[in-house]
Amino acid sequence: MDDSLILEVADLEVDVLTGIYSEETGKPQPLRISVSARLKPAPHYAPDTPLSASKNYMDLKFAATEALTPGLHFKLIESVADHICDTLFVGDQRVEAVTVKIVKLAIAEGTEMIGMTLTRERRG
Repeated sequence: MDDSLILEVADLEVDVLTGIYSEETGKPQPLRISVSARLKPAPHYAPDTPLSASKNYMDLKFAATEALTPGLHFKLIESVADHICDTLFVGDQRVEAVTVKIVKLAIAEGTEMIGMTLTRERRG
């Protein structure tokens, strides 16, 4: 089995224009987004290994927040997840796979977590 490195950011709360029902459209909905990206790791990480041997975690946060086009309405949260995956693939050729979990906070009651998880492998 090959080694892999999984970088993660979890439970980012982001307001995104999403939804298909009339009560959902026109105003941002709060989403809880978690992102993980799989990279092939360096052979070894010494104490003085530079950041260039890995990936900045803030790139994952950026893909799930600021890289979501302001004013763009995503009908499905699956589309939001796909956009995040594309952003990470385009930004770094070392990213082999991305998993995005999105929970729709506005429709949950109590401790419910209603949403989806999308995993994409780099194509080609």
